[in-house]
Amino acid sequence: MAIILNIETATKNCSVSLARNGEILGIKELNNGNYSHAEVLHPYIVDVVKEANINYNQIDAVAVSKGPGSYTGLRIGVSAAKGLCFAFNKPLISIKTLTSLAHAIVIDNGIIVPMLDARRMEVYAAVYNDNYEQIRAIKAEIINENSFSEYLKENKVYFLGDGAQKCKEVITHKNAVFIDSKFPSAEEMAKLSYIKYKISDTEDVAYFEPFYLKDFVVIPEKKKKPLF
Repeated sequence: MAIILNIETATKNCSVSLARNGEILGIKELNNGNYSHAEVLHPYIVDVVKEANINYNQIDAVAVSKGPGSYTGLRIGVSAAKGLCFAFNKPLISIKTLTSLAHAIVIDNGIIVPMLDARRMEVYAAVYNDNYEQIRAIKAEIINENSFSEYLKENKVYFLGDGAQKCKEVITHKNAVFIDSKFPSAEEMAKLSYIKYKISDTEDVAYFEPFYLKDFVVIPEKKKKPLF
C-alpha cells in the first residue's frame, strides 16, 4: 500500500491530491485565471491531509509536476515538494506535466496532443498515441497552419490544454478536435505517481530541478526619458 501526495502547479491550475494506491482520497484545486499558488498551495496540502485523517508520516512519497510550464509556478510546487521530502524523509517522484495532461481524456483511437500556452503563438507540446505512449518529444514551437500535419493526415488528433485554445483558428484540418477546459491536474497524477513508486522511479531530492524547456527570460523595463 502506498499513500502519495501529488502537487501540480505548472499552470494556472493549483492542484493537490492525496491518493492511496493510485485512488484519490482527497483533492483540492483552484483555477481562477490567476497564479494564486503562493497563497493556496500550502493550505490545500494541509486540507487534503487533514480530510483524509492521516498524518504526514503516513505519506509514503511526494509527487510533483516537473514541467514544462510556468517558471514561477514550477518553482513554488517543487520547493514545497522538496521541503516535505526533506522534513519527513520521503522519496520525491516527478511527473511530466504534458503526460499528466494527456491522461485527462480517454480516446479509442487517434493521437493526443497536450499543449501549454507560451508566448503569442508559441506552445509547449508533446504527442501521444491512444495508449498514452509518447511518440514525439516535448517541444516549444510556433503554431501555424501546417503544425502536426503529419499526424492529421491519417488520424483524429485531439488537442487539449490552455495552449490548444489559440490554435483553433490556425489548425483547421477536418481531423483536428479541440477539447476545452482541460488543465494539468493532481487527479491524473495519482495513478502515474503510483506506477513510478512501485518501480522506485524517484528523484534525488537535493539536486532535482523542474524541466523548464526554455530559459527564464527577464524583460528589462524601458528607461524613462528625462523630463528636461
